[in-house]
Amino acid sequence: MENAKKTDAFERPASPNDTADQLLENLGYKPELSRNRSTLHVAFMSFVLASIPYGLATTLYYPLIGGGPVDIIWGWVAVSLIIICVAASLGEITSVYPTAGGVYYQAFMLAPEKWRRLASWICGWLYVVGNITITLAVNFGTTLFYVACINVFETEPGVGVFAAETYQVFLIFLAITLLTNCISAFGNRWLPWLDTAAIFWTFAGVIAIMISVLVVADNGRRSADFVFTHFEASSGWPDGWSFCVGLLHAGYATSSTGMIISMCEEVRNPSVQVPKAMVGTIILNTICGLMFLIPLVFVLPDIEILVNLASGQPVPTILKMAMGSSGAAFGLLVPLMVLAILCGVGCTTAASRCTWAFARDGAIPGSRWWVQVNHKLDVPFNAMMLSMVVQIVLGLIYFGSTAAFNAFSGVGVICLTASYAIPIAISLMTGRKQVRGGNFYLGPLGVFCNVVSIAWSLLAMPLFCMPSFLPVTVETVNYAPVVFVGAMTISGIWYWVWGYKNYAGPPTQDDHTHVQ
Repeated sequence: MENAKKTDAFERPASPNDTADQLLENLGYKPELSRNRSTLHVAFMSFVLASIPYGLATTLYYPLIGGGPVDIIWGWVAVSLIIICVAASLGEITSVYPTAGGVYYQAFMLAPEKWRRLASWICGWLYVVGNITITLAVNFGTTLFYVACINVFETEPGVGVFAAETYQVFLIFLAITLLTNCISAFGNRWLPWLDTAAIFWTFAGVIAIMISVLVVADNGRRSADFVFTHFEASSGWPDGWSFCVGLLHAGYATSSTGMIISMCEEVRNPSVQVPKAMVGTIILNTICGLMFLIPLVFVLPDIEILVNLASGQPVPTILKMAMGSSGAAFGLLVPLMVLAILCGVGCTTAASRCTWAFARDGAIPGSRWWVQVNHKLDVPFNAMMLSMVVQIVLGLIYFGSTAAFNAFSGVGVICLTASYAIPIAISLMTGRKQVRGGNFYLGPLGVFCNVVSIAWSLLAMPLFCMPSFLPVTVETVNYAPVVFVGAMTISGIWYWVWGYKNYAGPPTQDDHTHVQ
């Protein structure tokens, strides 16, 4: 079937005089989605994708075993500063190539001609798998978090009211996944307003938690020395590596940084708005994260109690012990529970767009189905359903291992981090020639940001393949490398079977034979 997109495009930097749709056509694509998002809407959606404090709440277990307060506070600050560099680096490139294809399109356009197809294929599969598995991790994390929130109510000390059998947990996950997809598909026109409301809801919830736990502090308050300098590793790893393993907490919460690029074709002026939103949101997330984490560490109970919780979700227990009441703790958890659903909706939306964009260039088996846009809903509905089905199938891993969430979050961070690094590394190695004409060019500062971004990628990828603690058992092993290798094997086989001869990459000036 002949591809509907334009094939007479040529590569050139974005011009401030171009309209967004004209620019998209210049980059080789036919505009198909409505541009209903402003700069603030993009920033708010980017904020919701990370969903601080929810993203930090569901993974607080990792810095608790990694290094305690030092890992919680300073790990968050360190990773946030690094991610600002990642966002700035991606922002420079996105200002030149603002399409829903995101980093895989950018990798193709930046790479030398002889290996640009392979670079974009690898980057595209990393980006799609990362989007889908992070969305899965969010919805699965929401499930485990909800169970822990319900169990702040107990039938007797240490025994929650909800048994949470394996099948029950999976059914809750299934319901949450279906809900987030329904909201994303059928409420697309209202999502910008939902994201806007989420900002106010988030800060109201954070302020309520901050004031309540510090004022009541039923379990007492820690000293500032404990909060900012106490290091206590419980992972079994050497102290330095243990601290690094604890960075999964911050790495997971900030891994969504580049996902917002997939919304470029629904933004009014993406070459300007998306880069600004990416960087600005990281700064906002950093502040919000500190407002949430510091009060929790001031009322932190014995760390050994928290790391031995069967739920793996320490925040509900921290709030309950700080407030001295199950009802009060649950009330403070409600803002996080609502934010969890909003985060799932945002990730579902972004994942569907990047899946659709990659299918648009024929890189996913059955592309002719996934590339279709439902114009009544104004969403790539088929691509959204593909993403949802993959998430549900991967969710079945939970029946074999309760460490499944670790696998989902780990592989999501690995894939997204690698996919961000590829266009950044290519741009740096080719002298940053293409980004110089962009609306977000940072000059020498951009070089520094590029180097930091690549260094972080080289650390994060092996780091998030590691088990959280030693010794390792069948139940606690990190399955992230297994999922990662499986996804890359599928992409490799598909490239060998079909891609090598048929995949031409995104449209360029000399590309006239795109076939799906």
